[in-house]
Amino acid sequence: MVNGKNGKAVTPLPFTIHPYPLFPFTIYHLPFTKVRYMATSKTGPRMSDEAVKAKTGKVWKEWFSILDRAGAKKMTHQEIAMYLHTGHEVGPWWTQMVTVTYEQERGLRDKHQRPDGYQISVSRTIDAPIAKIFKSFANEKDRTAWLGEEGLVVRKSTPNKTMRVTWNDKKTNLEVYFYLKGDEKSQVVVQHSKLASEKSAAGMKTFWAKALDRLKAALEK
Repeated sequence: MVNGKNGKAVTPLPFTIHPYPLFPFTIYHLPFTKVRYMATSKTGPRMSDEAVKAKTGKVWKEWFSILDRAGAKKMTHQEIAMYLHTGHEVGPWWTQMVTVTYEQERGLRDKHQRPDGYQISVSRTIDAPIAKIFKSFANEKDRTAWLGEEGLVVRKSTPNKTMRVTWNDKKTNLEVYFYLKGDEKSQVVVQHSKLASEKSAAGMKTFWAKALDRLKAALEK
């Protein structure tokens, strides 16, 4: 235990040393969280002010100011995360999110970089029922028709809500979110994580943009 603000005891984050120098640590066992994204930011889509304030008590601008005053520009990723956890009692998942977003905003981290690799997110709003969109991902034959890729492994899914998938390279992961936007309109968001480099992240972002465009065209016929 360590002391946080107001002298309250705070459980240290489960940091561990990662064998690759680019990513000095990893936080394990982060809970799955459904989030909303802002349309734009300096580095692309990110969680909305509404979402981050609901979970941490502050909007992005406030967190950026707090971390600037704390000298976070000169801190390591682990030091920033520990400061948020012990000094402001931010939970493990949101400690990671605030740290990464701050590093991206201040140019301390590549656009799509995360502690365990690179991650991209692509979304499309489709004029189709959410169940139909979910089936297009869940059914292997339907998925292959628009995606053009085989060998994906669905690890876990909640119908019409979320899906966790291992990509066919057996190294990277997908998290797919489904949101109802109306009786006949829905949104799908694909996050592809653990990508090896900024180049591969950019390539997969283009890939998913084209793939979701194909899905949208097929379902809106």
